[in-house]
Amino acid sequence: MRAVVQRVTSGKVAVQGKTVGSIGTGLVVLLGVAPGDEEKDLKYIMDKVVNLRIFEDEDGKMNLSIKDISGEILVISQFTLYGDCRKGRRPSFSNAAAPEKANELYLKFISDLRDEHNLKVETGVFGEFMDVSIVNSGPVTMLLDSSKLF
Repeated sequence: MRAVVQRVTSGKVAVQGKTVGSIGTGLVVLLGVAPGDEEKDLKYIMDKVVNLRIFEDEDGKMNLSIKDISGEILVISQFTLYGDCRKGRRPSFSNAAAPEKANELYLKFISDLRDEHNLKVETGVFGEFMDVSIVNSGPVTMLLDSSKLF
């Protein structure tokens, strides 16, 4: 499982011109699922997202997590995180999970953030073409991979 985590002052996602999710200060998480991913991968990524200390404390140091600031999270499915561009000019997406499996883990990720961590979570719409708008604060962008490839 992979995630691109961006610290934001605001974020929103629209489908067919209609806003389906929006947040204020918090994180935008673009989430990609691989074929072999299972709950342990989900838990690894979720633990990182919830506990990353990438918000500034009163001294201006990145010392606070999303929980510490009572921030919001916008989670958007993004199979293109598994795009392979090493050969040719068109990416291959054979390393991305099938839609049914990806959606299952995507929905579990969202429900676990809400239920286990009591966070406000907004979402995109799985499998839809989405327009994502963010105001990246810093900018701060982190890359996570449950296989620890980076």
